[in-house]
Amino acid sequence: MKKLSPYLTFAGSIPFIACAILLIVGVDSVLALGKTSNILATYGLVIATFMAGAQWGNHLALADDNPWAARLPILSNLITLVLWFGFLLLSTAAFIWLLVIGFISLLLIDYGLNQASIITTKYFSVRKYVTLIVVITLIISVVQI
Repeated sequence: MKKLSPYLTFAGSIPFIACAILLIVGVDSVLALGKTSNILATYGLVIATFMAGAQWGNHLALADDNPWAARLPILSNLITLVLWFGFLLLSTAAFIWLLVIGFISLLLIDYGLNQASIITTKYFSVRKYVTLIVVITLIISVVQI
């Protein structure tokens, strides 16, 4: 059986795409879910935190002398906390810009992990494409708000 992770990773971009489309066509809120921009911000926070958690989990299998063994838990926690405080303190539009920075930062970390052979090239390739989709939809969305 093929791994589901690439398909699930691409599927995870669907709510970003949907929110961008809704904002483009002027749908400011979704019945029972609330403001479209808040749905996007909340989903973005969940996914970015999930990705940071996956990176944190990577350090558990590393030898203590691997430089990433110390970097990963610090970077992943820092990104998570910055995004969480941004979610609490910033306007929705400013937070979405912070998400753009967050997702690019997570991808740069994954680039380093790929270069160090901690993650596979196949996984990194999927991450590149999905991050591109997410960042583009976030930028399209934030200019609509």
